[in-house]
Amino acid sequence: MTDETRPDEGRTPSDLPEPQRPDFLPADEQRTTGDPQDRAQTEQLVWSSAAEPQPGSRPTFESPSGWGDPSGRSGDTAIFSSPDGGPRGGYGSGAPSPGGYGSGAPGSGGYSSGAPGSGGSGQVYGDASFGDSGFFSGPGNGSGHGGSGAGFGGPPPPPPGQALGLGAGWAPPPPPSGGGGAGGARRTPGTGVLVVLAIVIALVASTLGSVGTYLLTGSRSGTDPSFSLGPAPAGNTVRAPDSVAGVASRVLPSVVSLEVESGADGGTGSGFLIKGGYVVTNNHVVAMAAQGGEIQIVFNNRKSTTGRIVGTDPGSDLAVVKPEETFGTPEITLGNSDEVVVGDPVIAIGSPLGLSGTVTTGIVSSLNRPVRAGEANDPDPAFISAIQTDAAINPGNSGGPLVNARGEVVGVNSAIATLSRAVNGQSGSIGLGFAIPVNQARRVAEEIVTTGKARRSRIGVVLDQSFRGEGIRIASQPSEGRQPVEPNGPAGKAGLKAGDVIVEMDGLKLQDGDELIALIRSKAPGSKINLTYKRGSQEKTVTVTVEAETEPTPTPTRS
Repeated sequence: MTDETRPDEGRTPSDLPEPQRPDFLPADEQRTTGDPQDRAQTEQLVWSSAAEPQPGSRPTFESPSGWGDPSGRSGDTAIFSSPDGGPRGGYGSGAPSPGGYGSGAPGSGGYSSGAPGSGGSGQVYGDASFGDSGFFSGPGNGSGHGGSGAGFGGPPPPPPGQALGLGAGWAPPPPPSGGGGAGGARRTPGTGVLVVLAIVIALVASTLGSVGTYLLTGSRSGTDPSFSLGPAPAGNTVRAPDSVAGVASRVLPSVVSLEVESGADGGTGSGFLIKGGYVVTNNHVVAMAAQGGEIQIVFNNRKSTTGRIVGTDPGSDLAVVKPEETFGTPEITLGNSDEVVVGDPVIAIGSPLGLSGTVTTGIVSSLNRPVRAGEANDPDPAFISAIQTDAAINPGNSGGPLVNARGEVVGVNSAIATLSRAVNGQSGSIGLGFAIPVNQARRVAEEIVTTGKARRSRIGVVLDQSFRGEGIRIASQPSEGRQPVEPNGPAGKAGLKAGDVIVEMDGLKLQDGDELIALIRSKAPGSKINLTYKRGSQEKTVTVTVEAETEPTPTPTRS
């Protein structure tokens, strides 16, 4: 520490003015600023603490490169002046000078460089006892810093780890302008800078907190408060007339739902409105109402009314119902089932499971598929030469229309094939639906509306149900009072006999008796068909005119 920063205890204040800081100028060089670190190094004085001072010896005061002056030079020294301007002694003067530096004689109060006045290294600080040193004497004893005042006496204090200057003149030089030395004063930031720094820290902390909250909560829960899919694109509901939507929009208003109740039993089905305000449906949909039940007809506009049965045909599974009111419902357009080919697109419309207005699509999978509709123990099942489709048909679709791409009815949905049948349960669609050809439905509906009943087509033969060979064999023996071939029936008139095997009808190979019956019933009475049969080794083809089945005439009982 410098003299002015030393504690007051143990020393006397000086009345002399503060000495000026000496300039250490080499005699043979110009003064340069240099690096502050180098300058500090050249001015640094260190105490040698290699060993403790021995009694009788003088403590040594060394610089890294010898004594001389603080710049490190040996021999060439600067002169310190006394406060009053006179010389106070110097470094390396051989003559003792009271109060000066460089007195080599013991007790002279000066620093000696080697021998007195030699200016060499190994400076001596008074004598070992400090008894005759005037360096620390008061201002009245001697002149300058020397004098002959009494010393402190006793052993000297342990040397410090690093020598310090001897007053204000020995203080470290100020740092260079613009530099930031270790001893330079630190500049304290202003209030405005601190406020801006606080705002920046707050903004960064807020941003990091928001990001952290999103990463910890938003990403885990999958929610994002700012998420938006944007508005729905603009569009319209207009569709091409030949599209499924266009066809459905034209056909749906003519399709109805039927709710049938008879006592505790009930069921639902579908139908479509034809000319005259009549509704065509399946016989099995309204069968329970024939015994005194009630039929409720619900239109596509959700208006409803009651209906009554006009007539039924169990053999073709068709029926006609007359609603009390139609509410302006348009009639549907009937097509031609003879023009349907496999692969044509079709649309099934109805009320599966009571879901009115259901539309499904598919294609025609097959034609002339023989289907026996009804229960297994039904004494008078329906035989249908059906149109097969993969359009979904489920319970409740029965009686609804199967339409083509022009919206024309080509069939009446009637049956589905299932993998199994549960007791008192129904199975859904597996892509095997069957519809009655519309040409057959047209004829049956006309007959029911005009006469109240439909004629059933026949050729007058009894088939052998036990035959398992190719084709269908005519029975050889009478069955239930009927001859295998009626003598005056259509087949008998064409020359067929008992035991003949019918193998084709209109060029179509026959697989079983159900197929032959279904094909014949699909024909109108009076239609002509070509049958190919085998008798022994001969094969012949004959033309048969289909006729209507006659109802038995009631015979009065005898009393």
